This record gives sequence, structure tokens and C-alpha cells, in this order.
Amino acid sequence: MGHGPDEPVRATNLASGDVAGRLTQIGTVYGGVHLRSPPRPVVTLPYRTGAMPQHATALQPRGAIGEFARILEHGDTAVLTSNSAVRTGVISGLGGVGKTQIALAYAEQAWAAGMLDLLVWVTAGSRDAVVSAYAELATELDGHTDPDPDRGARRLLSWLATTKARWLIVLDDLRQPHDLDGLWPPAGETGRVIVTTRRRDAALRGPGRRQIDIGVFTCEEAHDYLRDALADQPLLRDNITELAAGLGYLPLALAQAVAYMIDRDLSCTAYLARWNDCRRRLATLFPETGGLPDQQRATVATTWSLSIEHANQLEPTGLARPILDVASMLDANGIPTGVFATSAVTGLLTAITAREIDAEEASDALGCLHRLTLITRSPDSAARAVRVHALVQRATREAMPKAGLKRVTNAAADALLEIWPDIETDPQLGQVLRTNTAKLAEYNGPDLWTPGAHPILFRAGQSLGDAGLVTEARTYFAELRSVAEQQLGHGHPTTLTVRHSLGRWQGEAGDPAGAATEFQRVLDDRIRVLGPEHADTLQTRDSLAYWRARTGDPAGAADEYERLLAIQLRVLGRDHPDTSTTRNNLAYWRGETGHPAAAAAEFERLLDERLRSLGPDHPKTLRTLDNLAYWLTASGDPAGATAALDRLAYWRELDDR
Repeated sequence: MGHGPDEPVRATNLASGDVAGRLTQIGTVYGGVHLRSPPRPVVTLPYRTGAMPQHATALQPRGAIGEFARILEHGDTAVLTSNSAVRTGVISGLGGVGKTQIALAYAEQAWAAGMLDLLVWVTAGSRDAVVSAYAELATELDGHTDPDPDRGARRLLSWLATTKARWLIVLDDLRQPHDLDGLWPPAGETGRVIVTTRRRDAALRGPGRRQIDIGVFTCEEAHDYLRDALADQPLLRDNITELAAGLGYLPLALAQAVAYMIDRDLSCTAYLARWNDCRRRLATLFPETGGLPDQQRATVATTWSLSIEHANQLEPTGLARPILDVASMLDANGIPTGVFATSAVTGLLTAITAREIDAEEASDALGCLHRLTLITRSPDSAARAVRVHALVQRATREAMPKAGLKRVTNAAADALLEIWPDIETDPQLGQVLRTNTAKLAEYNGPDLWTPGAHPILFRAGQSLGDAGLVTEARTYFAELRSVAEQQLGHGHPTTLTVRHSLGRWQGEAGDPAGAATEFQRVLDDRIRVLGPEHADTLQTRDSLAYWRARTGDPAGAADEYERLLAIQLRVLGRDHPDTSTTRNNLAYWRGETGHPAAAAAEFERLLDERLRSLGPDHPKTLRTLDNLAYWLTASGDPAGATAALDRLAYWRELDDR
């Protein structure tokens, strides 16, 4: 209906002043407008929220659960102060050790025991995920929805600080410590917090917090797990002890291996046969992603890739991955920290990053790996300061391209050789270095044989002998000979060097006749391959003479020394130290064959040469004069012997002055 010109307009759809609540069909608004969603229903305590994972199959009652119960329920006087009553447990550990399952087991036990009014599970993969979970919980508790999630998160933290309700918040799989900046639940007498993370950063420590490193299963826990997981498959659990050890007692690996075995009806022994086949990659030894047990999201082959990526992004950037590459080629149970400070390793890092890297930066990169729990540093044992789980090593090796694998292998070998002392005074260090060499050869032996054998292979065998383990040294070089013949051939110069070392330790192990036989064969081959005057050939002839003497054949030794002396005089000259040593040995064994006069004559010639080259007061000259006197006496020339002894006394007197 229309209005006449003099009729006032009726404001039937108008609002003035501040308006709040639901507004519909408003034509004109004067003043501020505040739109607010209607209140949501408030939850009633006790209440639990969050997507909690399922319990793992055959869950084991691990000792770490009891440790958390003690800390979270009774506090930890080592870290708590009078004004810091919140009990916070930070579970750190390598991916796959069962951190989430430990947190879940404690949370469920506390809930079932009526110890909690509020149980919150947050998947803390990012800061946004934590903020969103906090904001949603705040809405559930007070009924108000805030369009700003950060404000909602702060509202929850305020509620936690003042409530009398007993609460537990689990922040599972924290990726970055700084994601919790400003989001750590507040201190309070009724609150408890569990954080699970692969990180060990100092930022995770603080008043009222206790950081606990979780390791792999104990032997007993691993065995119990396999028995329980295969309880309905008794024919498959024929060798659980070796299977548990082979997988390094890692819970994730054991769970996935069991699933793989059940799907394929494989016994422990059959699975181990596949596991020990070096041609198989990890991806072929565990279920594909769609077949993983217990709602797992990553296979053993990929579970550490994100941790490696994060470590590599930490300062100094780009170094953690190549450092882990080196560590993956050595002994999982202990690597000397000095390996990573060598010029061999820093040179490798320099080549990879195209910038100069020093030992300090290499050490910092080790720290990055430690922070991500990819390695463990043990400062109390310098010889075994760095430890890596064997499965992390295997996954790392498999991720390296072939060219990179060769480069890392040689860098690791050079590093071991660089820190190996010339004279071993620490038996533990010697053992650790030998073990690391053995692992390096096991993981990528062929690259240690191109173009020839790396010196580290000889150093490890020499170390055994120097440590008095002569039988082990003989066995080592016998095995090394087989590898050398396979890699290089029977007559290759390097193979001949290995055979030479084998001869020596065969003799030292109590078989001088076998040593003499081996040296005769090596001599024949070295004459054929290198020629009679080559330095290696001369060394072998000298060793042959020595071991012939040790077999009780002084005549054979003297004949060999005579042949050696003739070549040395021609090739090295009469004043060369090796020539002089051979003349000394020849003289001695000539005397031992029943020719004292010949021995005396040879020592007379040697004395003249040493007087000329070394002088009268040199120890070798004095010993030669002493030997001369002995053999002159033996040859029936007491006057000559007396004259020699007089000269000896005179020269020693001059030396004493």
C-alpha cells in the first residue's frame, strides 16, 4: 500500500546502536555489528578427545612405561622445583622404537584407573596442528567458537592453568621443537604432559620437564614380542632369537617382518635367508604401504627419510646426510669420533658442498644427527663414541647412488687409516678400528679393491699380529688372499703382497716350514711378474732366507742370503743399509753352518764398510766388531779375537766420553 506525500515513513526494518546475536533481513544498521556463532554444547568431564592410535599387536609391557608412571605421578626431584609442579615427560628416540605406543599405554592405564578427568591426544606434526587441536578443545570445554585459532589456543592454556580437573595432554610425534613455543601446557598441580619426538634438542628441556631416551627392545622383550605375535603360527617361530638380533631388536622392524612372514607363510629361518641376501633391498623385505600392521604409515625403508631431511637442514646445512653416509659404512656398535674430524671426511664434505668444511663443522653435523636421534653420541667412550642402528645404516646405504657409495667407502677407509696409530697402545681402540674395517669391507668390499687393495686392508691384519693375535692374523690374510685372487687374480702384484703377509703370519703362528714354502712360491711369482731386482722381490727373498733359518736349515738360509747380497750389491750398492743387513745375516748363518772362518771373513768386510759409512762409535759398528771377535774365537784365532775386543773396548770408551 502506498503512502501519501504528507505521511511519515515508518521504519519497520531498521536497527540502531550496537547489535549482537542473530540478525536477519536488516535494511539499515547504525552502530557496530558483532556476529557470534551460537554456543556449542559443553562437554562433560571426564572426557577424552583426539585420534588416539590403536594398540600394537602383541604389545609388550616395557619398563619405560613404569618410568613414566613414576615421573608423571610422583614427580622427579632431579628436575622439578617447588614452583614447577607440572610433570612433563619428553619421550625421545629413533623412529620405530615405539615412543607412541609407550605414551598410549600410559595414557590408557591412567584413564582406566580413574586418574584423569581430561585426556587429550594431539598429533603434533606441525604448529598449525597443535593450535587447531587446542582451539577445538577450548570450544568443547567452554562452548565458544573463536574465528582466530591462536586466540582459542590461548583460551585453552588459560583454562588448563586454573582448572582443578586432572588432565593429561599427549603431543605425539613433535617434528620441530619451536612448534611448541608459547604452546607448552602451563605448570599446574593437576596437569601432566607427554611429548613424543625424534628430537633431542635442548629446547625440549625446561623446568618441570624430563627428557627420556627410548631405545629398542631388550632381547627378552623382542623374544616375547615374536612369541606373542606368532602365537597362532607356531611353525613360523622356529628361530626367533636370530631374527630378533638380525633386525636389531627394533619394534617397528619386528612388527613389519611378522606381517611379511604371515602374509607369505615364511618361518623365521626362511625370512632370515632373505634378510641376509645382500642383493635384496629393504623395500622387498617388508610389507608394502597398504599392508603395514597396526595402522603404521611408513615402511622401515622410508621411516627415517624425514628425520634425515630435517637433520640436513640444520646448521651447518647440507652436512648431516653425508656424515650419516660415512657412519653407515662402519660399525653400528661404535665408531671413533676422530673418524669424522679427519681430512678424509672433511675433504669429502668439501667436495660435496663445494665449500671448505673443517673438523668443527663436521662435529656440529654429528650433533645434528644426534638431535634427530639418527645416531647416539657416547662421550664416555672415545673409541665407540658414535653409534647408529644397523637398519638406519642399511637404509642409508641403499639410498646412496653407486658413484656416491664408492666415494664414501674410500673416504671412510682413508679416515680409519688416518686415525690408526703407528704404535698401538690402546687395545680397545685397535679392536674397534679392526671391527670398523671389517664392516666397511662387508658392506662394500669390491670398492676397496679398485684399482688395487686399499692400505686399510693390510693395516687391519697387521694390527692383529701386532696385538699378539698371530693365529687370527694368519687366518685374516688367508681370507684376504682368497678375496684378492677373486678380485685381482693370482699373479697380481697386490695379491702377491697379500700372500707375502700370509707367509709371515703363518710362520709367526708356529708353522715356519709352511712359511718357507709360501715365501718360495711368492718369490717365484714375483720374479716372474716383477723381475728379480724389484724391491718387493728382494724383500721376499730376505723373508725366505729368514724362515729357512727358522726351520733349522742354516745352509739354505745362508745360500739365499748370498744370492740376495749379490743382487743388492749390484742394485743398491755396498753402502745401502739393506745390503749391510744382508751381509750381517749371511755372515752369521755361514758361521752357524760350521764355517766360522768364513763368518769371520764376512764380518771383517762388513766392519770395514760400517766404519766407512757409520763411523767407529755407531751401535751397528760396535755390534759388528763384537760378532767378529766371537767368530774369530770360534775359528781358532784367539789373538785376532783379543785384538778385536781391545778395539771394541777402546771405541766404547771413546763413545762414553
